[in-house]
Amino acid sequence: MKLVTRVASSLTILSTLAMANTLVTVNGKAITQQEVDSELMQATQGRFNQVPADKQKQLRNQVLEQLIVKELIFDDAKKTGVMESKDFKDEYSKVLDRVKKELSIQVWQKKELDKVNISNKEVKKYYDSNKEEFNEKESVHARHILVNSESEAKDIAKELKSIKGTKLQEKFIELAKVKSKGPSGPRGGDLGYFVYERMLPEFSAVAFAMKVGTISEPVKTEHGYHVIYLEDKKPSKTYSFTEVKPFIEQRLKMEKFKTVMQDKITSLKNKATIK
Repeated sequence: MKLVTRVASSLTILSTLAMANTLVTVNGKAITQQEVDSELMQATQGRFNQVPADKQKQLRNQVLEQLIVKELIFDDAKKTGVMESKDFKDEYSKVLDRVKKELSIQVWQKKELDKVNISNKEVKKYYDSNKEEFNEKESVHARHILVNSESEAKDIAKELKSIKGTKLQEKFIELAKVKSKGPSGPRGGDLGYFVYERMLPEFSAVAFAMKVGTISEPVKTEHGYHVIYLEDKKPSKTYSFTEVKPFIEQRLKMEKFKTVMQDKITSLKNKATIK
């Protein structure tokens, strides 16, 4: 009796979860949250989470509406005999043939790729011969306020000079949004992380010499006068063999796979009748 109760309880839970996952039903056919999410990820090439929050809701509603319309049309197509028509059957046959060919090729390629083996010795040799590839240069995370004149920059630096800690950061961001003429102004002057060579030499020379959490005196470049705030520093780093081994292994495997494929295709061509 207890077993029957547990089974019934489990079925109830599963049913509840399924219902909770269903956004809407169209003539009895459920459209689920997973279906909408899948469509959204495809439409945004996997970047849906980067879409602004207000836009996300709009896109969700659009995708849900599109799925509803598709179900309505599909349902009507079935009722009106479209799937029994010659046109449908001809096109369906073509699609099946195309899918069969593409899927067969994908599975064949995967089997060939799985045959390719890379030894630990090969991976280590690549690492030892290409260590500079695994060096990460020193970088800094900075913000800046860009203005036209030195006097403007000095006034800004003077206003910020007596402030410390998080209050300095907050005030800098506030001023950057209001006063900076650079494209990063709306982001509080945020330039993100960058290596020395990415910025103009006179800008990087100052930024890389600064202490985290401080501001600079006005820095002149071809763009105008900058006041810099340094948020963070990352020292240079060389990744260890263990850290990069999977990456090297995959790269060498794909390179060897290309050679294997070329040889395989040449062999298949030689055996085939191509007129």
